Amino acid sequence: MKIVMAVIKPFKLDEVREALTTVGVHGLTVTEVKGYGRQKGHTEIYRGAEYAVSFLPKIKIEVAIPSDLADRAVEAITSAAKTGQIGDGKVFVFPLDQAVRIRTGETDADAL
Repeated sequence: MKIVMAVIKPFKLDEVREALTTVGVHGLTVTEVKGYGRQKGHTEIYRGAEYAVSFLPKIKIEVAIPSDLADRAVEAITSAAKTGQIGDGKVFVFPLDQAVRIRTGETDADAL
């Protein structure tokens, strides 16, 4: 089992969710986060004053999936989230040792 975590631009969320559903991912967790990478934020003008925005709004998506689905999920996320501009995001894949569905007590792959 794997956990696939992606940090993407907020307006790409629906496209990524649809792409994941297409490859067989049926559940995901979405969190609104802030951060920066190579783009290092930007400056904005508010009421005539310029100020720096260091942390940009992003969306973090996490999915727990069987190992054989990980490559397809990563491909679905990267193709759906890509704009070609700086700040498109990153995808991380982690091993998942154990999963338990609280309601039924199912474990591991059955719990996903």
